[in-house]
Amino acid sequence: MPIQNKILIKQPKIGLFIQEIRLLMGLTQEEFAAIIGVSFPTVNRWENGHTKPSKLAVQQIAALVDKLGENGQIILAKYHSN
Repeated sequence: MPIQNKILIKQPKIGLFIQEIRLLMGLTQEEFAAIIGVSFPTVNRWENGHTKPSKLAVQQIAALVDKLGENGQIILAKYHSN
């Protein structure tokens, strides 16, 4: 199953999940936004629980989680909605 199908995290936890992934990578919101292909305000709104990522953004985030290996999977399991 592709990892993007595993990212079934609802608000407000999706923002906390994104923030934890970003911080694990040692990135600012601006740097994370550039990697994902969105604007800084978009990442800020995600992390503050005002909006949720699009399907395309979730795919990009899933790819980053994949690159983080076991650490990414641990964080994903922590926030995964059942």
